[in-house]
Order: sequence, then C-alpha cells, then structure tokens
Amino acid sequence: MRIAVTGRPGIGKSTVIRKVVARLKAEGVSVGGMLSSNIRKGGRRVGFEILDVASGRRGVLAYIGLEGPRIGKYGVNMQDLEGIGVTAIRNATQFADVVVIDEIAPMEMKSEKFAAAVEGALISKKHMFVSVHHNLRHELAMRVKEEFELFEVTIMNREGLPELISEKYLRALRA
Repeated sequence: MRIAVTGRPGIGKSTVIRKVVARLKAEGVSVGGMLSSNIRKGGRRVGFEILDVASGRRGVLAYIGLEGPRIGKYGVNMQDLEGIGVTAIRNATQFADVVVIDEIAPMEMKSEKFAAAVEGALISKKHMFVSVHHNLRHELAMRVKEEFELFEVTIMNREGLPELISEKYLRALRA
C-alpha cells in the first residue's frame, strides 16, 4: 500500500499524516520515518521542525536567516535534515511496517542524501505514506504522484481523509 497526499501549502497535509500515524501506532503498527511541522513565534511561521517518528528525535529543518541552502527566506539545516530525517527514513525502510515521509518538497530536495533515502524506500517495496509538494516537478516527486494512490487534501476532505487512509493501511496490513 503506497499512498501520497498533496495540496496547497497550509491545507493540512502534515495534519492528515500525523493523524494517520497516530491511528496506525494505536493499532500496533510499526511506523517510522520523518514528519515536519511549522515553528511559530508570535503567530507567524519562522521555520520548520523535523521529527523522527520512531525515536522522537527532533531538529530544525529550516529557519529564517539560517545558514545553508536557501528556499525563499528560509535556510535549510542540512545537518538535521540528514542526521535526523535521512536516518529516520533509512531506519524505517529497514525496520518499520510503514515508512512515512513528510514531505518531499523543495527544502528536502536540497539534500542528495534525502533523495537517495527516498529512492531506497521506493525500491524497498515497503508500505509508504508520504506528502508531496503540489508544484514540485523533481523526478522523485513525479514518480510518487504517478505510482502512488494520490489524494489531494482540500478543506472539504481533510477531516475525513485520516480515517479513510488509516483503514486502507489497516486492511492491507491485515491481508
């Protein structure tokens, strides 16, 4: 079972993924990989956090003014992306029932090691659940959009998607 979600920024892709991960874990499914979330100060986004789903390790993916490759006003923290995110994906590919990657997007694609870890997960034939940036045309993003069951997250469907997607995984894992 390989499912991807896409949609415009801020629509709730990461929220859908977090809810699915929580449901799968509650059902005893081994889930690994990486999640990202906003870092906010004073009500405005100033960066992005990265989380290793299995170990709980956290780091900074990108932050305003940070040294490193740039995406808009954000500098990408290659050390945490590769030390936490890439490691989480590689470990999940080896040990988890479901590999989660949130998200395949321009910031993450600044790292060749990230791209290689995603490629390794794709080759593994493991169950995967990923979010992919809606406008990204990188070959890995296009491959996911073509090969995975793809859901676009919208205001109308974002509340129901976690249950729908969780049930699909649970049926596949029980089969």
